[in-house]
Amino acid sequence: MKHLSTIFRRTLALVMLLVASQACSVYNFYKFNGASLDYNVYKTVSFSDFPIRAALVYPPLQQTFENKLRDMVAQNTRLRVIDSPNSDLRMEGEITAYNLTPQAVGEDAYASKTRLTITVRVKYIDNKNPALSNDQSFSAYRDFDSSQMLSDVQDDLCAQICNDLKDLIFNATFGNW
Repeated sequence: MKHLSTIFRRTLALVMLLVASQACSVYNFYKFNGASLDYNVYKTVSFSDFPIRAALVYPPLQQTFENKLRDMVAQNTRLRVIDSPNSDLRMEGEITAYNLTPQAVGEDAYASKTRLTITVRVKYIDNKNPALSNDQSFSAYRDFDSSQMLSDVQDDLCAQICNDLKDLIFNATFGNW
């Protein structure tokens, strides 16, 4: 009986060792935050500016969006951010829409909610495997009470929307969804 227990413990230890060694090699390719990059191939990433091309312009939006996107990539990948278009991966694009639209109509026939929508066009360039490059637009929005002035809620709404956009963009590009 004691002999079976020893065999069982040794077998369990061997299985755990194999699983641990495989986990290390899997981690080199996948991260548990959604990024699926082979760090043996991809080492660098670069970003260009995302100018505002929308009819309605809120100047702090560009910097807010760019910082959130860069921070997301820096914190969730092992890529080195460089200032060169010859990086392994490159992101560029533009903010194409910053729109306000009425949503809910109250009893008095006036809008009780207004929606702020931001759309960003992103060109993801994979210089190692051009077949993985893509060019697409992402939109996110937040509703706010129409009794509030946009200038009073704009900073907070933009920060929330940019958080949503950076998540969408990260998953569609670095997550290779």
